[in-house]
Formats: sequence, structure tokens, C-alpha cells
Amino acid sequence: MSVADDESTGAGCLGGRAAEFWFVLGAGLRGRELTGRLAEAFSAEFGDRCAVVCSKDLLMAVRGGRLALFDLDGCELAPPKLAYARVWTPAVRTDREITLLRHLEAMETVLLNPVDAVLACLNKFWHLQQLALAGLPVPDTWTHADAPLADAIHAGAPQPCVVKAVQGHRGEQVFLAPHKAMLQGIQGSLSQDGPYLFQEYLEYSCGRDLRVIVVDGQAVAAQVRTAPEGEFRSNLALGGTGRVCTGLYPQGEDLAVRAAEALGLRVAGVDLLFTPGGGFTLCEVNANVGWRAWMPGVTPAIVSACRTRLDAAAQKEPAVW
Repeated sequence: MSVADDESTGAGCLGGRAAEFWFVLGAGLRGRELTGRLAEAFSAEFGDRCAVVCSKDLLMAVRGGRLALFDLDGCELAPPKLAYARVWTPAVRTDREITLLRHLEAMETVLLNPVDAVLACLNKFWHLQQLALAGLPVPDTWTHADAPLADAIHAGAPQPCVVKAVQGHRGEQVFLAPHKAMLQGIQGSLSQDGPYLFQEYLEYSCGRDLRVIVVDGQAVAAQVRTAPEGEFRSNLALGGTGRVCTGLYPQGEDLAVRAAEALGLRVAGVDLLFTPGGGFTLCEVNANVGWRAWMPGVTPAIVSACRTRLDAAAQKEPAVW
């Protein structure tokens, strides 16, 4: 099983064969290095029990009053017992990949990351709502629905503040506004396609954060990310550097585990900001978390989480006589 195969290889090659576990890839994720590492690990552990399935290679149906799945050859597919889905934040659509995940859940497939948890992480304000309701620390944050952007800035933007698009990726569409006048001056240049968050700026954590990867309720990896000189965003994709520090910040790791639990995520990347006195506050939580090769414990932890659920499903099956 490899995602380095020809692009035509996908669900169509299943030919109706019932794989117990699907590694589901949304648009834009096939052929990536991390995807390949995960696929190889799943293949080594589960063999033919597992299949890599791209969302573009599946058809969903309601036929004869029941839900059904088909490949592009028209072969009906049995839903898997378990699926681990990775959807790429910039490309994911509720009427595409999310609909597929809902369909799988409705057909009693267990999703390692449930669809509602994935949805909450796609909108940066949705998961702040849930984290705050769970009593977890988050920065003061304002957003808007239909209010004009200029009015939202006038009424609710703190000074200074971090401005974020509600759906973003790798630090894109995030900038620091030192005062409201600057925001008012550039608001006409901002895209009106979606709302923004206006979040209090925590200067103590400027240019650094703690990324914790949580799998099945355990902090399996952590790193301090540091921004390049002159930049306040610490994303590695923007030139930041990472220093592995698993176990060095138990308070932060515990908070990350609680955040993943509050959102219902079994695999999560939790970004925390440093606060004075050695504390932390939550910045955001990612369902489609990435990690580098220098975090070797993450992939085995995900494989173990999948194995646990497949074993549990097998024990529930009635004996065949």
C-alpha cells in the first residue's frame, strides 16, 4: 500500500474488497511525505486489512432507502470498521470531504477523529467556543457574523491584537495589528470572503509557542517553536525553528490533553502560548496535525490507537459457526 503510486490508484482498485481500516485522504494530501510515512506504517502493521482511499475516488448514495458506497467502477464497497481521515485545511469543504465523513459515520464506521471534532477545528472560533465552555484558558477573542468588517473593528478589536481569518493554515492570513487605527486603515484591503478573529496579543509569548501532539489522550511529542528574527508567528512553514521538548513542560502537555479531550479529538496538534509565571493559554487546536521526522513517537502512537479500535471491533463481532 503506497500513496506514491499513480494518481489513478485509489478506491477504484478495491474492487469491492472489504478492508477493515481506511486511511482516508482529502484533496491535496496524496503524495506528501507525511502521508507516505503513515501509509507505510499502516501497511506494515495491518497489511491487507488496510487500504489508502482518496476522497475523490468514492461515490456516496442513498439507494433503496439505505446508505451505500461505491468506487468509480461502480462496485459497491463495504464501509470500513475504522477510518483515520486527513483533510487539508485550505481545501476542505463541508459539501465534499465532510459529507463523506458524515456518510461513513452514518454507516457505523468509527472515525479516529469524529467528524464534529474535525469541523470544530476548521473554524478557529468554533473550537475556542468549546474550549472556553470546558473551562480551559483561551485568549480574549472577538469575531463577527454579518457585521461589516469596519464595524467589527470599531466595536470589538483589542489594541494591539492578532488578526486571523477564521479558517487558516500554517500562519497564513495572520498578522499583528499594533493599534485600531492601523486596522481601520487597511480593512478595505482585507478579503471579505469570511469573518476574522481579533485576538488579544500576548507579548510574553511573542515569537514562540509550544506545539503538543496528543494521541489517544497522551502527549506523545512536544516542541517549542521559535519565529525568525522580526517575525511574531512561529510556524515552521514560515521559517520558524523547532526544539523537541517532550516531557519538559508537563503543565502545557496536560493542558493540551484536556483541550483535545474537550474537542473529542483522538489525534490533535495543540498550540499553546506561554504566560508569565510558567503557565500556558491555548492558542488553537488542529485536527490535521503535521509533524517532522524528529518526532518518531507520533506515527507508532497513531498506529497503536488504530490497532486498539480494530481489536475492540473484532471482539464485538459475533462468532461464525
